[in-house]
Amino acid sequence: MPFALAPLTESCLNAAVELDRQVLGGFWSAQSYREELNRSSSDLVGLRSTASEAEGKVSLLAMGCAWTVLDEAHIVLMAVHPQHRRCGLGYGILLELLEAARRRGMKYATLEVRASNKAAIALYTKLGFTTAGTRRNYYGDTGEDALVMWRSDLQTAEFTDQMVIHWETVRQRWQQCNRQ
Repeated sequence: MPFALAPLTESCLNAAVELDRQVLGGFWSAQSYREELNRSSSDLVGLRSTASEAEGKVSLLAMGCAWTVLDEAHIVLMAVHPQHRRCGLGYGILLELLEAARRRGMKYATLEVRASNKAAIALYTKLGFTTAGTRRNYYGDTGEDALVMWRSDLQTAEFTDQMVIHWETVRQRWQQCNRQ
């Protein structure tokens, strides 16, 4: 598979800032990403193209970040390069963040999502998130509302079993995209 899913490192910093600029409009600065890399309560993961790395450059296709807050993983960032959407890359990033939360002993995961982002809401729902509320006018660029979504039971055997099935689905999606 031409993808490498791993924690981001300093060598990916410029690629993270560029992906952020393209997808999120400059949500975080290089300094913000550097702080996340060094924060022990933060999981910052990326999905890189191994094909571009073979050519000596870092190509970040997707990334995500979650903060540890008491017994909860707060997913604060998800980004997938526009040219690589619909291949399960965000799905894989979210699974990795949930697995990291489970490894840290977290019981819950939460996130905010634009109310209009139907594709993301469908993915989150597929992974067991439910809508817990709405944050009115949450997004400053448009004034759009955010749905607050919540997932519990990260420490259960059922969750672990579900992750095995989800990872198999992601691997199949990645293989299909590789063939196209």
